[in-house]
Amino acid sequence: MSDVVPPASVVLVSGGSRGLGLAIVTDLLAAGVKVAAFARTVTPELTALGEKYPGQLHYGSVDINDAAAGQAFVKEVEAALGPIDALVNNAAIGQDALHVHTSADHLAEIIQTNLTAPLILTRFVLRRMLAKGLKGRIVNITSICAQRGYPGLVAYSATKGGMDAATRSLARELGGRILANAVAPGFFASEMSAVLGQTQLDQIVRRTPTGHLTEPHDVVPVVRMLLLDNTNINGQVLVIDGAASI
Repeated sequence: MSDVVPPASVVLVSGGSRGLGLAIVTDLLAAGVKVAAFARTVTPELTALGEKYPGQLHYGSVDINDAAAGQAFVKEVEAALGPIDALVNNAAIGQDALHVHTSADHLAEIIQTNLTAPLILTRFVLRRMLAKGLKGRIVNITSICAQRGYPGLVAYSATKGGMDAATRSLARELGGRILANAVAPGFFASEMSAVLGQTQLDQIVRRTPTGHLTEPHDVVPVVRMLLLDNTNINGQVLVIDGAASI
């Protein structure tokens, strides 16, 4: 069918050097997809993947907040791997204080890194995809924090809620030519545990039917499905938290 969006062939992953981002990069490479990954710091793990998958992985040190550097990296990727037809917005920073104790500068940094910068990168990638006549896919990594309240995560939650809303509007704007979805993981074992504290983390585990906090291996198959499967899923926020939020 001519209206089917084909599986992604070149995927750009922001924040792809550690944690969930690195797990997504590793999984896509194993599936035979060409992947471009960037982060502020290139880790030994990402470098090792580059050695394991020569010609299939292109990576670099780029700050998501440096729009010019990000755009230059996109053009680099196109020259090395071919046109980008999928984007995973994963790069983000957390919050480690109650709202009343979070400085105005840090609030601005959280909003810039988690919301403004990904939207700017998405705009740039989409413009190039559309100019080349490509169909494609966007996956935004958000958070259960966008849907449930947690103390100490006001600004973080606001940015993730913003990305959820942007996902739905993008799906409408793009008219099915480019599928836009979000994946909202629950809390990872190491994610913002300092601000929640062990007591609240233990409470989350107790009310989770699967009995554990979210792990990257819980989330990666869903991202892969949204990027590679023959699917009509569009404009959705898929929660992966072991039913803790139900």
